[in-house]
Amino acid sequence: MPEVEVEPQAEKRKAGRREDTTVAEYIESLLVTVLLALFGTSFIIQAFKIPSASMERTLLIGDHLLVNKFVFGGNGAWYEKLLPYRSPERGDIIVFKYPYADHQHFVKRVVGLPGDHLKVVDQRVYINGKPLNEPYVVHDASAPYDLFNYNFPAVGNQYMAANVVPEWSRQMRQYIVRDEIVVPPEKYFAMGDNRDRSQDSRYWGFVDRDAIMGRPFLIYWSVDATSSDYSDSGFWGRLTSIFDTLVHLPARTRWSRMLHTVH
Repeated sequence: MPEVEVEPQAEKRKAGRREDTTVAEYIESLLVTVLLALFGTSFIIQAFKIPSASMERTLLIGDHLLVNKFVFGGNGAWYEKLLPYRSPERGDIIVFKYPYADHQHFVKRVVGLPGDHLKVVDQRVYINGKPLNEPYVVHDASAPYDLFNYNFPAVGNQYMAANVVPEWSRQMRQYIVRDEIVVPPEKYFAMGDNRDRSQDSRYWGFVDRDAIMGRPFLIYWSVDATSSDYSDSGFWGRLTSIFDTLVHLPARTRWSRMLHTVH
């Protein structure tokens, strides 16, 4: 009789070990997934959304983007020549940390590179004395008059009349040579495609190379929204906005913009 009972007990012990192994495998898989997700959002890809109209028509309010954080990576090590790193180029759309306030994320287009001489005359950008071809730019005739849309950098004290960050208004003069602004090393001049409604480098200065987080490459989702939908940064405001979006998800989704690449 004792021999008859040995087999069921052994089977129970084996079953218990299998259950323990299965639980351990699930926990291990979960930890690996979390670590990969953290690694991916820290170094490779991150999601952002567009809260303002400064990049219209290229990017609309409510566009949700995937940003390649790897493309501009690197610190100059020799082995990085084997990796697909590169410096930001003129025409690149970039996500970067705004240099003032709470360092929120901005999305603009690179217009001026280090060493460039830049000016704006009658809504046209000139780089090193030559007009820049910008097929992506739109102008809004209904926008209020702004001196910097027609004359940048402004001479004398005229620039004080524009909507300029005080720190930048004090620094701007040291970068002006005759009627142009010179982009210093490791800095970039960024502007919005919706040129008449964009708070960009004209108003707050250069973008530091280290502040650039990456380049948007895909619109993975787009929802019909306005700037007011993103203006309430409080917890309940964000929660209400998310709930309203979910309720009206099918009707508010811009299906035609789904999975569009960003240029």
